[in-house]
Amino acid sequence: MAVIVLFTSMTAWYITRVKSKFNSILYYVFVFAMIVPFQMVMFTMSKTANDLYLNSMYGLVLLYLGFGAGQAVFLFCGFVKAIPLEIEEAAMIDGCSPIQTYFNVVFPMLRPTAVTVAILNAMWIWNDYLLPSLILPQEKGTIPMVIQNLKGGYGSIDMGAMMAMLVLAIVPIIIFYLSCQKYIIKGVAAGAVKG
Repeated sequence: MAVIVLFTSMTAWYITRVKSKFNSILYYVFVFAMIVPFQMVMFTMSKTANDLYLNSMYGLVLLYLGFGAGQAVFLFCGFVKAIPLEIEEAAMIDGCSPIQTYFNVVFPMLRPTAVTVAILNAMWIWNDYLLPSLILPQEKGTIPMVIQNLKGGYGSIDMGAMMAMLVLAIVPIIIFYLSCQKYIIKGVAAGAVKG
C-alpha cells in the first residue's frame, strides 16, 4: 500500500507537470488499466509471474503496484492539477531540487488524496483472495487464504475457528478505515473533480 501511494503519486506529479506526448499517452494507459478486469489477464499474469520468479511476497507487492496504479494515478493527477505551479517554482528558487520539491512541498499537499488511495488499496489488498491464490504457494498464504484453508475435507467446517479468524481478520482494516475516514470524501472530491 505504501509502495502504491509513493510511486503513483510521483508518477502522477511527473505526468501532470512535464507536458509531452509520451506523458499524455502514459496517462491514458493508466486510465485504461482501470477498465481492464482482472479476470481478463489473470492466466497470462500468473504464467508471467512464475516465469519472472514473482511468486513470492515481494513479487506480490510488484503485482499489486501494477494493478493499483491505474486508479491511484488517475486520482493523484486530478489533485496535482489543482496545486498552483507557483508554489513549486518558489521552492525551486529557494534551492530545492525536484526530489526535495516533491517531498517537502508537493507530497504534504497530496495528503487527502494519498490517504484516500491508501484506504481504497488497503481494503482491496487486505481482502484479496484471487491474486495471492494464483501466485503464492499454499504454505505462504495471506489471511484470506488461511481462512479458506480452515475448511476440512468433505465440506466440514470448524465454525468456531472460522468465525474467530474472520473477526481477527476484519478488526485491523476497520480500525485503519475509522482512523482515516475523514480524509476519504475530501480526497476523492479533490482528486476526481478538479482539473
